[in-house]
Amino acid sequence: MSSVALRSLARGLAKTPAAASALAQNRAISTTTPVAAGHDDVMEKWPAEKFDKHFIDYFNRPEIDGWEVRKALTELHDFDVVPDPKVVEAALRAIRRVNDFSLAVRFLEAIKIKCGPPKAREIVYPWIIKEVRPLLDELGISTPEELGYDKPELYIPNPEWYWEHKWYKTYGMDKLPNFQI
Repeated sequence: MSSVALRSLARGLAKTPAAASALAQNRAISTTTPVAAGHDDVMEKWPAEKFDKHFIDYFNRPEIDGWEVRKALTELHDFDVVPDPKVVEAALRAIRRVNDFSLAVRFLEAIKIKCGPPKAREIVYPWIIKEVRPLLDELGISTPEELGYDKPELYIPNPEWYWEHKWYKTYGMDKLPNFQI
């Protein structure tokens, strides 16, 4: 029976006084699900071993391709956890199988960010790198620190380094109030 037929049947029943009062007391139950609810929290309730095993098994699939590796890394990054070194090793092996060096470096950079504030990052991130160092050497993957990506390339901490003093006079900035060099 279509929903139009059900609505017309309900309207017909609502015309009787007893049915109208019954319909007024019992509201219809909504069976729609939220469309934009984000990801489900089923995996967040898993124990750590099951969570790690899920990602390790996913990354160890021999037929995995670049898109699936990125999908799994995005899913892993969405959770509020720092991945275990076993998961990091499985992910790095999968990344190397699809031969994507830049993704490996970005994954290591994402792990560094996931380690939290600078004080926690100084403890957790070096520990993870120490645990996966043999694998990094085996696969030929460099860390962002080894590549110099931990510091901005064009960062100039003091603007006076690129602004010559004679330009203050050229642009009339020496005549501004509170001007000092």
